[in-house]
Amino acid sequence: MGDPTGPSRRPPRLLPRRHRRPPAGSAPGTIQVAEGAPPPRITLIQYDAEHLEERVLESVGQIPAQAPEGGMLWLNVDGLGDARVIEAIGERFNLHPLALADVVHVDQRAKTELYDQHLFLVLRMLHDEAHVRHEQLSLFLGKGFVLTFQERAGDCFGMVRERLRKTHGRIRRRGADYLAYALLDAVIDQYFHPLEAFGDRLDALEAEVLKQPTVAVVHQLHALKRELLVVRRAVWPVREAVNVLLRDESGEWISEGVRPYLRDCYDHSVQAMDMVETFRELAASQMELYLSTVSQRTNETMKVLTMFASIFIPLTFIAGVYGMNFDPDVSPWNMPELRWFLGYPAALLFMAAVTLGILWLFRRRGWFG
Repeated sequence: MGDPTGPSRRPPRLLPRRHRRPPAGSAPGTIQVAEGAPPPRITLIQYDAEHLEERVLESVGQIPAQAPEGGMLWLNVDGLGDARVIEAIGERFNLHPLALADVVHVDQRAKTELYDQHLFLVLRMLHDEAHVRHEQLSLFLGKGFVLTFQERAGDCFGMVRERLRKTHGRIRRRGADYLAYALLDAVIDQYFHPLEAFGDRLDALEAEVLKQPTVAVVHQLHALKRELLVVRRAVWPVREAVNVLLRDESGEWISEGVRPYLRDCYDHSVQAMDMVETFRELAASQMELYLSTVSQRTNETMKVLTMFASIFIPLTFIAGVYGMNFDPDVSPWNMPELRWFLGYPAALLFMAAVTLGILWLFRRRGWFG
């Protein structure tokens, strides 16, 4: 990541994304993909304690109807640009139409919904880039399978896949709920990478504000606050989504052995929330620090100008009085000082005395620091 305080850094454009939604009054569960969404790419991983098969599927027809006996199935879909593929996957795994509609309407808050045939979880997945980029991750947990839908290729599940490829890993011997936990944990842990970058940027901006506050620093602070707002919208609802999983005591989808791991996810989500709120407060305080620093420097400048003005205003008055050139021959009251032998040196000494007196007064009041 480049220097966050450099002059070449431009504030990111974080405008609200526009998605195509079904017309008002459409039937519940209507699937209408977003304009410009990439076509789906389907990846299948089937595994048990001893075997693992990983391949890219060419069509929906290649998807197994169910997980192998004693094993698990993880189907990952990158891209939501084909409604027919999404509907076909929904029919094959008996997914609820309302949950399937939420998959393609990619502006959902993080949430957990329990259905008869499966559990549905929505998360915001952050990507560790120069600027925060986020996307919706939709996860279905069923009997022996986990389905994940992503807006585009690229995710934070590399370590999970590596753990699955190792035959001695714990994840290969656990159920689908443990795989869902591992994916959830990866998404939440990914939140901390951009948050740590925010902390570094805030430290650099604070040093810049104290050293040389400029308008560019204000722009960078404003951009950072907007990015933090995006992260807050992604992180804040995750706590409640995980809490719903913990409150479900039926044991149908989450086994007792996985609950301690979910509590760890809950703790991590709370920690991420605390970091977001802390950084937002720091960004606001740095904006106030910038304003106070600029105000202080303005006051110092005005103080110096006031001192100069206070010195030269009396001198200007004296010079103006003796520059009126009234003729002393007309009246003895018309500036008799003009006939003094030492009138000019006396005027200069008087002006010097006034200047020294003003400087003494400034020093007595502590204006020289």
